[in-house]
Amino acid sequence: MTAPEPSRSAPAGRRLTRSGRLVPADLDAERIGLVVRDFYGTARLDPLLGPIFDGAIPAEDWPRHLATIEAFWSALLLGTTGYDGRPMPKHLALPGLEDRHFARWLELFAAASARHCSPEAAALFVDRAERIAQSFRLGLAFHRGQDTASLAPLAWRPGV
Repeated sequence: MTAPEPSRSAPAGRRLTRSGRLVPADLDAERIGLVVRDFYGTARLDPLLGPIFDGAIPAEDWPRHLATIEAFWSALLLGTTGYDGRPMPKHLALPGLEDRHFARWLELFAAASARHCSPEAAALFVDRAERIAQSFRLGLAFHRGQDTASLAPLAWRPGV
């Protein structure tokens, strides 16, 4: 008995990417670029996050960094190729990175996503950002010799 062939049509409001991922219809590389550039434009001016970014990325490297981050998010959400980086080691090298930085990152990222995406696409961005934040928090805790078993998900939303 053979399995039925998967349908090539997507449900209303969604589309199938070339890599076979089902994503919100409004989510494409252009929209990802808008979210990434908006977020980093805001984060670089943020009193909490700005100094971290300024200390890690020289001003002349920002165009290349933004292109890399856009490729990262495109690979993550759309299944595109072109990103081959390893972000964890770069974040492990940042001194003083704490939960408050991840919480602010999530807050600003969620706001940028909401400004440029449908609620469904923004929710997908935020879901993946929360997973990334938790992964980085676990990696940092392990790297610092801390107990990772008791590291609960980050409560970053108002009222959480």
